[in-house]
Amino acid sequence: MIPGLDGLRAIAFLFVLGVHTDYFLFGWTGVLLFFVLSGFLITDILLRMKETLAPQAFFIKFYGRRFLRIFPLYYFYLFLMLGVTALLFALKYRENYMLLYQEQFPYGLLYIYNFFHAGSQFVESRFLTHFWSLSVEEQFYIVWPLVIFLTPREKLKTVFLAAILAGPLFRTLIGFLYNSGAFPALYPNAAVGVYVLPFSHIDAFAMGAYITRFEIPKARLQLIAMAILLPALGLGAEYILRGQIEFVSSLGYQYPLGNGLRHIWGYTLIDYTFLLVIYCVVREKLWVNWLEWPPLRYLGKISYGLYVYHFAMTWFAARIISDGFNLPYEVGKPWVLALTLVMSLILASATYQWLEKPLLHLKDRYFSLKTVK
Repeated sequence: MIPGLDGLRAIAFLFVLGVHTDYFLFGWTGVLLFFVLSGFLITDILLRMKETLAPQAFFIKFYGRRFLRIFPLYYFYLFLMLGVTALLFALKYRENYMLLYQEQFPYGLLYIYNFFHAGSQFVESRFLTHFWSLSVEEQFYIVWPLVIFLTPREKLKTVFLAAILAGPLFRTLIGFLYNSGAFPALYPNAAVGVYVLPFSHIDAFAMGAYITRFEIPKARLQLIAMAILLPALGLGAEYILRGQIEFVSSLGYQYPLGNGLRHIWGYTLIDYTFLLVIYCVVREKLWVNWLEWPPLRYLGKISYGLYVYHFAMTWFAARIISDGFNLPYEVGKPWVLALTLVMSLILASATYQWLEKPLLHLKDRYFSLKTVK
């Protein structure tokens, strides 16, 4: 594992936890950091596999290893929550909410929850709504290996840059389709539809892919510039459009990015900033000592489980604090955060130790990367 990347995964999760507990409204961008990281790691793996494996083995081993990494916890959670909601429904506890999960369960099962999320029938469920991003990741895993396999080495830069440019173009087109009103089956808020569809994030994955093989000039200087430019543009646009800055913790990029065409340029700026962060950590060892701090590194190691469990845990924590202790929102808010984190840590640690880790050992047994052409 590349030093510092587990720490970045931990930060991405903490960002998401921050927004889902109403503490850090810019935190939704943690999902974008996950996407850029995935583009970097998966592309690097695929390019190395392409150099050493026969064509048939390339696809079998990649998908076999992804299966063992992603599917067990994913489906364990889905069926666990199916049982939990059935039990709570039988106990007549918030029956409509339990039914909501059960109705949406098939979309998660088929890895198409993001497409359901983009439709007019969508209703948020804290048990499942965050799985839209896991659906996007899986759809990336389906398509990207073929792109890498078919692209000659000398054409990689062209393909990566084309995909980066395609991101804002797709977001423009998707936003236009939503706002046209010609498709009543689409979600009424165009910004939400843009956010959850996979085509909107092709530039995030491609930016991660780009830095696997190509350099970024003066990356540290660019990162400093983006650290100033990103919030300046976001907060400036917020003030111009609204006449006030409502939530400073959003840095001007409150979910979902809508007015001011931020659904087009906002994602690009955020993704590029994360590209620079990853590049500086990997290539220039910036912040590596801090990112390798053992507690942070451990959070990153179990970040998949933390992400899978945490949104449901915010719901259960809120019920415990509000229903059990009858605390008002502002008083109970820090307790909800603490309880969510503790419960998520326990569950993610347990399933990492007893489910994920044993199956990860099977990757090299059944899908070894040592076979060469």
